[in-house]
Amino acid sequence: MPGKKAAHTKKTPVKAYNRTAHDGKKSGGTVKIKWVVSFISCTDDMRQTIRGLGLRRMHQVVERQDTPAVRGMIHKVRHLVEVVE
Repeated sequence: MPGKKAAHTKKTPVKAYNRTAHDGKKSGGTVKIKWVVSFISCTDDMRQTIRGLGLRRMHQVVERQDTPAVRGMIHKVRHLVEVVE
């Protein structure tokens, strides 16, 4: 109808998806990372990620805080490292 305006409804904000609540794992602990595959023929970005994780030698194991940033770095080079439980 030309004379009526639609009723304005206030939208409620959508809650962000909390990954830690749904995974069953708590963030904030530590994770052990082992470098198992050489980064020969990998991009420089992957090399910097390995170094950023604190890995200097093959088969070295380092312990890092279990944060989303570290998990993202592990995911980026997941074919080169393994998580030691």
